[in-house]
Amino acid sequence: MASSLERVEAALAASGVDVRVVEMPGTTRTAQDAAREAGCGVDQIVKSIVFRGEGSGHALLFLTAGGNRVDAGLAATLAGEPVGKADASLIRAETGFAIGGVSPVGHLRPVRTWMDPRLMAFDVVWAAAGTPRHVFAIAPGDLVRISGAVVAPFCG
Repeated sequence: MASSLERVEAALAASGVDVRVVEMPGTTRTAQDAAREAGCGVDQIVKSIVFRGEGSGHALLFLTAGGNRVDAGLAATLAGEPVGKADASLIRAETGFAIGGVSPVGHLRPVRTWMDPRLMAFDVVWAAAGTPRHVFAIAPGDLVRISGAVVAPFCG
């Protein structure tokens, strides 16, 4: 088992939420792929978009509905600093995950996190579990609580 997957499973277990990680037969690297594999709508997929805080140099995580796009200007306002593209090495160093498998939980270090209000419209959403093939289903309110996310609009 990959250490990234183990970290996610440990974080979920420690949260007290009854959530099971599942391995999909196909890739879940994109929101469309994940929706097809999970058998749900694309907006029920939690996309993990990571920016680099230009002032802090740290990763900033924006959890958005699969069909939405993050507006960098709104993201920067929420973060209180300009945001830029996070490269794979920053994402790996701070979250412990590779692009395509960034989970909302189980990071190597605390990561400031925001969540798209659109995700709150669903009973269940699906998020990456640390690999491009592993996901978990969770109630959005539980995801906010265990990820430490702030629910705020940042999509354009």
